[in-house]
Amino acid sequence: MIASLQRATSLLLVAAVLGWLAWSRTEPWAIQLLGTLILLASHSVALAAQFALLTWIHGDDPAPRASILLRLQAWLQESIVAARVFLWEQPWQVNRHPDQVADGAASDPPPGVVLIHGFICNRGLWNPWMKRLRADGRSFVAVNLEPVFGSIDEYVPIVDDAVRRVTAATGRPPVLVCHSMGGLAARAWLRATNADARVARVFTLGSPHHGTWLARWGHGRNGRQMQLDSTWLQSLAVNEAAERRARFTCYYSNCDNIVMPTSSAALPGAENRFIAGVPHLALARDAAIMEQVLGWTPPPRAA
Repeated sequence: MIASLQRATSLLLVAAVLGWLAWSRTEPWAIQLLGTLILLASHSVALAAQFALLTWIHGDDPAPRASILLRLQAWLQESIVAARVFLWEQPWQVNRHPDQVADGAASDPPPGVVLIHGFICNRGLWNPWMKRLRADGRSFVAVNLEPVFGSIDEYVPIVDDAVRRVTAATGRPPVLVCHSMGGLAARAWLRATNADARVARVFTLGSPHHGTWLARWGHGRNGRQMQLDSTWLQSLAVNEAAERRARFTCYYSNCDNIVMPTSSAALPGAENRFIAGVPHLALARDAAIMEQVLGWTPPPRAA
């Protein structure tokens, strides 16, 4: 569904640019170029508003406050990443890298990986990760969370099926890599199935573990569930033992333009890793984070 909606958006943008060029064909080339750039960068206006909110929403949050220069750099980075993800990779390249779950690929394979995207995204978000995993010969499944605006609890069977498939391919519990709302979907799955022993590690990248200020305008049930300290988030936390949270590594950034305040993406009892200057979508595309996550070595497998 998301791929179809974003295909329509990208085609509308192309139509708008072509319409502008046709209408302004008698204008100087500089005017035509300026209008085209404005159309192509229109999403940057909304992003700029989000980054402007960072200082105001920060309050007394214990995470280091981002400087104006750092926020400006993050805004430029997120503008580029968002255009690539929402106008190309998710609408048109969503199935470029199929899941890889071949049985018996190695005598003692490393843990497979389950990739779980966030709100208004799909598996195309993970294209750089899937390309790397295919090159490494590692088993992986990248899910599509639907219904798009449904309850996060409705994603439990999707996550469970992905974990089952990867485990069958490797014979060992997989690593879960989750962006944004995907981290909450992983926690909901653990609560519903009590499946701690079925996962080796859970990495969350910019997941609103305590909600986010922006969710006050969220659409659908999942949007309301991600409001700051929502009833759903409180009930999720009540059911989590310290041993479960110890399985989590949570990346959070002071230039996250979606999860506000910054420390909302940190989970008490987890291994929390602060990353300065990386915006929200870019957390799922950051090469250093990818290397750290995929380089994680689990304890030796029992005989």
